Amino acid sequence: MNPEIRVRFAPSPTGYLHVGGARTALFNWLYARHHGGKFVLRIEDTDKARNTQEAVQVILDGLRWLGLDWDEGPEVGGAHGPYFQSQREDIYETYFQKLLASGHLYEDGGAWRFRSLREIVVVDDIVCGRIEFDLSNPETHPDMTIRRPDGSWIFHFVNVVDDIEMGITHVIRGEDHLSNTPKHLELFKALGCQPPSYAHIPLILNKDGSKMSKRDAGASITGYIEAGYTPGALRNYLSLLGWSPKDNRELLELEETVNLFDLSKVNRKNAHFDLDKCLWLNTQHLTKLPLERFREMCLPFIKKAGIAFGQPEALDPVLAIVREKVKLCSEIPAWISYFFTEDYTFDPEAARKAFASPVVLERLTALVAAFDSVPEWSAASAEAALKHTAAELGAKPNELLLPTRVSVSGRPSGPNLFPMLEILGQKRTVARLRNAITTHAQA
Repeated sequence: MNPEIRVRFAPSPTGYLHVGGARTALFNWLYARHHGGKFVLRIEDTDKARNTQEAVQVILDGLRWLGLDWDEGPEVGGAHGPYFQSQREDIYETYFQKLLASGHLYEDGGAWRFRSLREIVVVDDIVCGRIEFDLSNPETHPDMTIRRPDGSWIFHFVNVVDDIEMGITHVIRGEDHLSNTPKHLELFKALGCQPPSYAHIPLILNKDGSKMSKRDAGASITGYIEAGYTPGALRNYLSLLGWSPKDNRELLELEETVNLFDLSKVNRKNAHFDLDKCLWLNTQHLTKLPLERFREMCLPFIKKAGIAFGQPEALDPVLAIVREKVKLCSEIPAWISYFFTEDYTFDPEAARKAFASPVVLERLTALVAAFDSVPEWSAASAEAALKHTAAELGAKPNELLLPTRVSVSGRPSGPNLFPMLEILGQKRTVARLRNAITTHAQA
């Protein structure tokens, strides 16, 4: 019987959760879920000068927003804790004493160094293949420090100790860590422990081929939350950065991705980040969301904009007709605000175009009379009334569309006009048309 798959995501809380870290977390999570294993979250917070509790919270919130639940770790617990390196001092001291007793350590200026085994170390990487690292030359590969003079630990040592203690079977991390792996394998060997299997996933590059940094556009997961991306869309996009289901499909639901995900399908070449593609995927995911979930995602932005909508369910008819136009949930207030107030403004350029013709006000006056006499108000009856009015005036229906839209919304564009008029209702539509006629007659 194969041992349980155990993977980990081990971020340092020195800043926000960025795209590279989130993609690493996602690949680990997908691998664990695909194999029915465990996804462990541990916080590598040994850098006391740069770590902050705020950064820890950002990481936890970002992972939760993405839907990447962890089986062991902060706020969840587990049998292999604590899950903060700052709380594991006694464990590291025990392993330090093991290496010291076996003659693998020596002191150098107050620091403690690991005596390299001076061998050719072979890394059989699941993604990168077999790679040999020659560590025999101390000039090019000096003995690594594992403990600083102030007593603090170096990343390589505590990383290996934690992987041993937490029973990690597979380490899935960025390719920039590949050069660290032979050092880690030396430590595993010195400690007499079986190393995990390694899979180094490709780097994420900008469009121009430069390595994506924390300062680049689209790097911060918080930015996606604030812009109103759906977690599903960002998960979908991140899964395609270095992995592919091999059938040219791009739009994937989470359950499907879990079923398809395998490290053998991870690409060797670097992935290029394309924010436009990510945005396109977001529009696809938005249109597929159940209306209740779409409303739930839009509510924070609607409330922040101060739109008085009453009960949340009152938003549903409006959201239903604008959702196909929306790329980001943060855009929602601009698309719906005029549905919930009579104090809306006219876009100057739209008004200039809509009311440019000297016959517009006369036509709108005739349309008011037609709308006012519709017995049962609906999108279909409003459309029929407009077409009939246009025919009586000797005009084309299209000549009435823009003036009507601008009159009732102040905008040159929006959702389909007639469903919009149905939602506004007969009285409000007529009143808004009359107000526009009066306003522009005085202009």
